[in-house]
Amino acid sequence: MKVNREPCFDNVLRMLRREPTERPVLFEFFLNRRLYQRLIGSRWSDEDTPIAKLRNLVAAFQAAGYDYGLFAGGWLFNFEVNARAHLSTVSLNEGVVITDRASFDAYRWPDPAACDYSVLKAIEADLPAGMKLMVYTPNGVLENVIALVGYDNLCLLLADDPGLVGDIFARVGETLLAFYRRALDYRSVGLVMVNDDWGFKTQPMLAPAQMREFVFPWHRRIVETAHAAGRPAVLHACGNLQTLMEDIIGDLGYDGKHSYEDAICPVEEAYRRWGSRLAILGGLDLDFMVRADPAAIYQRAKRMLEQAPTGYGLGTGNSVPEYVPDENYFAMTRAALEV
Repeated sequence: MKVNREPCFDNVLRMLRREPTERPVLFEFFLNRRLYQRLIGSRWSDEDTPIAKLRNLVAAFQAAGYDYGLFAGGWLFNFEVNARAHLSTVSLNEGVVITDRASFDAYRWPDPAACDYSVLKAIEADLPAGMKLMVYTPNGVLENVIALVGYDNLCLLLADDPGLVGDIFARVGETLLAFYRRALDYRSVGLVMVNDDWGFKTQPMLAPAQMREFVFPWHRRIVETAHAAGRPAVLHACGNLQTLMEDIIGDLGYDGKHSYEDAICPVEEAYRRWGSRLAILGGLDLDFMVRADPAAIYQRAKRMLEQAPTGYGLGTGNSVPEYVPDENYFAMTRAALEV
């Protein structure tokens, strides 16, 4: 399946600046393997190398009608944690490797500066004209700290040893920042996504004051680094973050925010409240994308595009996992592609 539309990354930039675009912009964090294979057919490669994976995603995103492809920093480095059970859900306390100062000192931190970024140069020959990459890391600042420490343990350490907590956040933040700095050296990179889930359904995972002390300084530095390199930065963060939106917009300086849920704040309401100051990305609730029929999905997507003539990228509230029916996904994208 191929869309008759050529990529135009300038439309993404205009959308993020909340300016009129030549046509609706599609925006998604990621799709799924089945959908990628369906989109590019025989061009799919099973080779397990960064360049092969990147070519797959570039071809699939182009075929689906996006103006960018994806590059995952996790192809180059990861934070090692203990083995976790491969289940549909995983405890936020599983896989812990840092529990105190001694285990912190003994932990082997990844070094993004030692990674081979040549794939970002090599892909230039394969990028369609008008297309750029959106790069992201293997989870974000808070997510990686929780993976290393455990959520319950982190809450206890915030009271018992805030100095250690600060040191852990600093090492994680420095590691992610180093990746973005290296990736931004390449012309193929047009956009930075910082993917870092921050909240539960009712509130952030940490108190706003703790987010501002430990988490936000590293996000601010990543955004500043992207902007200094002439690229926009967008945030993917799930959960109820309404108490943090002023920080996201005014302090951290993100150009766009991704991930919305109807049970927290429907994307239509998010656009009404913040769309004049921040690009609103995606937002068609994932539960809705699974349960609704294609006609209802198409109609909601059309209404959203009409309601949000600028500063909006059409997509799901989170991503497109394999349990989203393909016909439902295509009903959503058709609302933008038929224009």
